[in-house]
Amino acid sequence: MKRLLSILLGAIALAGCHSIDNWDNDAPGNFDALWEVLDSHYCFFQEKGIDWDSVYSVYRPMVTPQTNVTELYVICTAMLDELRDGHVNLTTPFATSYYKNWWSDYPQNYDSRLVEEHYLHFGGLTRGGITYAMLPDSIGYMRYGSFSYGVGETTLDWAFALLSPCKSLIIDIRDNGGGSLADVETFCRRFIKSRTLAGYITHKSGSGHGDFSDPYPYYYDPIDPMRIGWDKSVVILTNRSCFSAANNFVSFMSALPQVTLVGDRTGGGSGMPFSSEIPCGWAVRFSGSPIYDSVMHLTENGIEPDIHVDLDPEAALDGIDTMLEKAIEVAKENAVNS
Repeated sequence: MKRLLSILLGAIALAGCHSIDNWDNDAPGNFDALWEVLDSHYCFFQEKGIDWDSVYSVYRPMVTPQTNVTELYVICTAMLDELRDGHVNLTTPFATSYYKNWWSDYPQNYDSRLVEEHYLHFGGLTRGGITYAMLPDSIGYMRYGSFSYGVGETTLDWAFALLSPCKSLIIDIRDNGGGSLADVETFCRRFIKSRTLAGYITHKSGSGHGDFSDPYPYYYDPIDPMRIGWDKSVVILTNRSCFSAANNFVSFMSALPQVTLVGDRTGGGSGMPFSSEIPCGWAVRFSGSPIYDSVMHLTENGIEPDIHVDLDPEAALDGIDTMLEKAIEVAKENAVNS
């Protein structure tokens, strides 16, 4: 992880190599600054088949010296939406843009009340953002709603110790929008017994859309032998709102032989986000360094589950989470076959 951090620091330095003094602080100058920052540093133009010059030709004529700040914001955010990237934001004193179609065009496939009431019976143990419980037939259940909640080693020791009688484990990360990659590593280390290739990262090495460094591998090491891990089968329950760090978690875990993915395709978001600024002081955040899985596949557009299942809204009215039911079924089968 230290090697990964050093790579990222280098990429951050590259992301800030343009001076805002290069452009006039008026509507055309700010638009051009925004377009050029992305042109030089955004990392997924080629993978997404985006002709950024054509995007410029569509939106630039809309901007004149008379364009006011709210009009400029609307035009700029429409241009940024062409990137189809949940890591791209434009932050102003009055609003922050956010591309939502990566998840809004899909079923939500998660109802927290449904799980809490009909499966956990408003019980379970909660600590550090993780709720865990033992379901019938000795199936463990662990709910982790965000990698923004710091996950402590002691918390994980207790959770895995108390779930140790279980035959299989379900990890429900539906609606997990991401957070800290350090917490992803902390969690993943519980499921491996030797140093394991986690993936690769590259960074922009020039202003061209295809200018990238060679891929740098990064690894996860197993936990200290004095801590408590999990070596039985695992089912990970996903939906389209699993994004960014949660997507990275699925990317790593899906490569482990004891893991089965159940649910809907994840939301993606495999680009490490960086920030820059345009002359008027607005901040732009964007994907600057692609992160690949252990076989150099890019997961920016999400990861398909091994078994696809959606939440049936009619069954939900009867207290049945069809996605969790399938995860329980698979967990039982895996426990028998392991």
